[in-house]
Amino acid sequence: MAAGVSGFSGIDNARGDFSESDTIGFFAIGDTHYFANERSTSELVDSSVVNCQGLIDTLNRLEGTPIPDLAGGGNVGSIRGVIHAGDIIDTGDKRGKIQESMQRREWDGYVADFGLTGTEGRLRYPVYEVHGNHDSPGGDGLAIEGLIERSKKRDVLSRSSNGLHYSWSWGPVHLINLGIVVGEDRKIEQRRRYNPMDSLDFLIGDLQQHAADLSTPVLITHHVDVVRYSKPCDGSDTANLGLEWNPCDVQAYYQAIQKYNVLAILYGHTHVRNIQNWDGTAQKAQQGIPLLNIDNSSHFSGGNQAFFYIEIDRREMRVRECATKDSWATHYWTPSLWRFPRG
Repeated sequence: MAAGVSGFSGIDNARGDFSESDTIGFFAIGDTHYFANERSTSELVDSSVVNCQGLIDTLNRLEGTPIPDLAGGGNVGSIRGVIHAGDIIDTGDKRGKIQESMQRREWDGYVADFGLTGTEGRLRYPVYEVHGNHDSPGGDGLAIEGLIERSKKRDVLSRSSNGLHYSWSWGPVHLINLGIVVGEDRKIEQRRRYNPMDSLDFLIGDLQQHAADLSTPVLITHHVDVVRYSKPCDGSDTANLGLEWNPCDVQAYYQAIQKYNVLAILYGHTHVRNIQNWDGTAQKAQQGIPLLNIDNSSHFSGGNQAFFYIEIDRREMRVRECATKDSWATHYWTPSLWRFPRG
């Protein structure tokens, strides 16, 4: 598996290895939190509109533009698409008639702005999203229904039986979207706080089918961060009931992927950028699977937002962060380049 070194368009389901000149480039965003006005649920709050549409306009204009030397230099290359790590809307975890009306407006705002394939909305690229706890902690409701319908329209390699999880390829890279958390380990009968929606079963089957060649580069996205739940499995510990991610499911997840060539795991949820390695434990790891925790990209609560620009070629994965302090009226590149040699 790739080890992190500190200091650091569209679907292509034809597989093969990288040529010398091939580079897969994409944006990774999260926590857009489309937010409707509780007093007038047919409207989004102004700050949500400004942040979300400003994010999209920034994504649309970056291709071909220069990157400062402090962030590695060069130019933003051709973009395959945008991966969204969840919390698309803000009110999907709440109940009541007003909240249901807010959910509808928030979801409609997302669909209108982001489209699906890069031709239907404000965004000029295909978008591949997962759901988060603000979309649906229990695996039901408007956002889940909408995600399943969107998944039916995608040209994917595989799709889960419930229609929620899916995988595709960009050239040699195999990508898997797994929802809120990965689970569940069926040996553990405890109730889960967040419903994994059978994402572990889908992951195992998908890897067996599409990454049987263990050199296949794999990139996984889910919503919740993983390290703080990387504890020993104790299926009788009642403390698990209050955790966002059951540690037994986390251990089953790590066991399912550790033999594969996982380039990185993407997630959001924490509203901070964090890049580290993961060896299946909660300890700081020098080697392991790179974890790319995306900052909130267009949250309505303020002007500070960010997303990742990621490039993968035959030698390495490169990660840069583009950020703003003024709700995407302007943007800047974080003065760092994170590099992860491949294999």
